[in-house]
Amino acid sequence: MSNPAVTSARRNEAPTELVGQWRELLGRHAAVSCALEKALQKDHEIGLSEFETLDRLVDAACQKYRMTELSQDIYLSQSALSRAVARLERDGLVERSMCDLDRRAIFVQLTDKGREVYDRALPTHRSVLADSWDSPTGCP
Repeated sequence: MSNPAVTSARRNEAPTELVGQWRELLGRHAAVSCALEKALQKDHEIGLSEFETLDRLVDAACQKYRMTELSQDIYLSQSALSRAVARLERDGLVERSMCDLDRRAIFVQLTDKGREVYDRALPTHRSVLADSWDSPTGCP
């Protein structure tokens, strides 16, 4: 059984260096993600999750990417990835297909339109990433 006084004291301690670094990382992630989301939406009408999905498909350099493997290679949850892929498919940027050998497996592949959107959005992504990485200012 834990001592309530000790637990309370631990909660009230000043943040350790590690906690401070963690909070800085979270703040940077939020600021950079927000800046990327805004720029990609404004200039290319695509969200950050959709861009990251396209980016992983391009990096994979394969015709088809198994959804289960994609979910392991991307920071999105399985459900968030499924929603992102559904939006990309709706907009004609990716296609989904079932595996002939394993009907449970679903493949995703980039379409020509998806490659075009990605190629146009890539400079925006990289520029905003570089600009906001060292000086995250939040997201108004």
